[in-house]
Amino acid sequence: MAYETITAERDGDVLTITLNRPERLNACPPEMAGELFDALREIGDARAVLLSGAGRAFCSGADLATNASSSISGGDRAYASLQQHYNPMIQLLASVPVPVVAAVNGPAAGVGCSIALAADFVISGRSGYFLQAFVNIGLVPDGGSSWMLPRLIGTAQATRMMMLGEKISGEEAERIGLIYKCVEDDALMGEASALANRLAGGPTVALGLMKRTLRAGLSGDLNTTLQAEADTQRIAGNTADAAEGAMAFLQKRKAAFKGA
Repeated sequence: MAYETITAERDGDVLTITLNRPERLNACPPEMAGELFDALREIGDARAVLLSGAGRAFCSGADLATNASSSISGGDRAYASLQQHYNPMIQLLASVPVPVVAAVNGPAAGVGCSIALAADFVISGRSGYFLQAFVNIGLVPDGGSSWMLPRLIGTAQATRMMMLGEKISGEEAERIGLIYKCVEDDALMGEASALANRLAGGPTVALGLMKRTLRAGLSGDLNTTLQAEADTQRIAGNTADAAEGAMAFLQKRKAAFKGA
């Protein structure tokens, strides 16, 4: 499918989605959120997703210039865009049943920060940074960042990011547990691609179920999580990959997982 604001290309088992408005630092208008939603919905038999940004940025946030001349008030317009475009996209990105790796080059600001953090693994280049820019323009965080940030880095650091609007460098983001890893800029795409391919070669049904139980555990109590683990273990245990994993263990060889 042809897109106007993103590209989606399949390379083996990995679907690479690139935010592609480099002239606007990949600012994300509602149309981009909609196209990202469509691309994630149509992953087919891809076994991992690699998400990146073209040019000098990952995503500089929502495009404030879009529909600026609309007669609809700013708050009502933002509400409609979140409900119709951004929120469904974030929900799908967080729940798509394969691992998602985000490669952050340059700014991941505003909703761009939320898009990055909704991935399962976030790798940043040294020049990458994360910014909750909303307070600087008199708005409140959106894109699920109010939910994600305190769970990733605790209330104190989340409050700092949200209320002070300070840039968090890739190095600091790794140090405080906001992201998985920070690497040199020239190694970013190689590292992210290698990780996506490693995950795509794993037991991807089980990995998708891990995502489900991780998310459930963040909101549920111990008993709820124990039940979720039992439910997903039953599904995973009936896959061909589980049988292959057990056989490989007994035969002292590397398992050849097929994602089924």
